[in-house]
Amino acid sequence: MAPGCSACGRSFAEAAADDGPAAFVILIVGFLVIFPALAVEIAYAPPVWVHLAIWIPVAISATLVLLRVFKSLLIALQFHHDAGEGRSDRGL
Repeated sequence: MAPGCSACGRSFAEAAADDGPAAFVILIVGFLVIFPALAVEIAYAPPVWVHLAIWIPVAISATLVLLRVFKSLLIALQFHHDAGEGRSDRGL
């Protein structure tokens, strides 16, 4: 990620996506791959190598596409909601 915005100069030092996007992507890609794979297995019963040839590339490409989208979405939501680490406005 870039250290800051080239247009406005805002620092991205506080933006921390960490493992959040990966967790969302694992759940979504798992859902998008497992159910069609089960449907293909039930309908056609192909050999295992056919499943591997179809679903591994689908899972990898979906992961690579969605990971970038969810990381940028999570960082955008952090900036939108002015999220910070461990601060409280209640004065406790």
